[in-house]
Amino acid sequence: MKIVRFAIDNKVRYGILKGESIQAIEDKPYRYLKPSDDYYQLSQVKLLPPCTPSKIVALGLNYHSHAKEVNARIPNAPLIFLKPSTALIGPDDNITYPSASHRVDYEGELGVVIKKPVWKVSVENALDYVLGYTCFNDVTARDLQYQDRQWTRAKSFNTFAAVGPCIETELDPGNVVVETYLSGKLKQQGNTSDLIYSLPELIDFISHVMTLLPGDIIATGTPSGIGPMYPGDTVEIKIDGIGTLRNYVVQNG
Repeated sequence: MKIVRFAIDNKVRYGILKGESIQAIEDKPYRYLKPSDDYYQLSQVKLLPPCTPSKIVALGLNYHSHAKEVNARIPNAPLIFLKPSTALIGPDDNITYPSASHRVDYEGELGVVIKKPVWKVSVENALDYVLGYTCFNDVTARDLQYQDRQWTRAKSFNTFAAVGPCIETELDPGNVVVETYLSGKLKQQGNTSDLIYSLPELIDFISHVMTLLPGDIIATGTPSGIGPMYPGDTVEIKIDGIGTLRNYVVQNG
């Protein structure tokens, strides 16, 4: 099932995507799904980020291929950091190139959406707290990351957390192909089977640090092939079973 969040007639709703149509649901999708009698064509609506997280928990160096690419040691524990909810954008929105940076990179990732509060869950029960999966672009000002020697500023500019186009509830998170295309050229291609820490391990680890809330996102890390993008580029994150998250890079006005 593909869950979307959309705007129509100055209202924001959630719905179930069925081909080119959307069946709206009552309320939010976290506790239960109650379909309504309202249907819309996909062409009628504006797709929004499919959830509204209180926080985005992202992973650094969580693919073997990426750790090798940057010549980094395999971490002894998951390297987590936070991206603010104010960085969130959705499908077909613009990624704004900040004037403070001269090197902004794409990082295509599998995003995971939490469906109910989770605190200190075990690996064995971790997936019971997952609503579904989405495409995520962990946009990064790479020069500022190196300059600051920590990641908050480089990862937190407005528009630096692109997510969508939907939440797919039926997916095997341990065997998913993640691809990134820059203006039509394939730049990244990885499989979550190459993750250093699996999704259940990540949820276990993170939930022993902080409570995850409904709608929160875990960005599971990026495979090898990271690189810069520039104003005028189109960046697409494609994940089998989910779809394509497309965004456009523009200069800060």
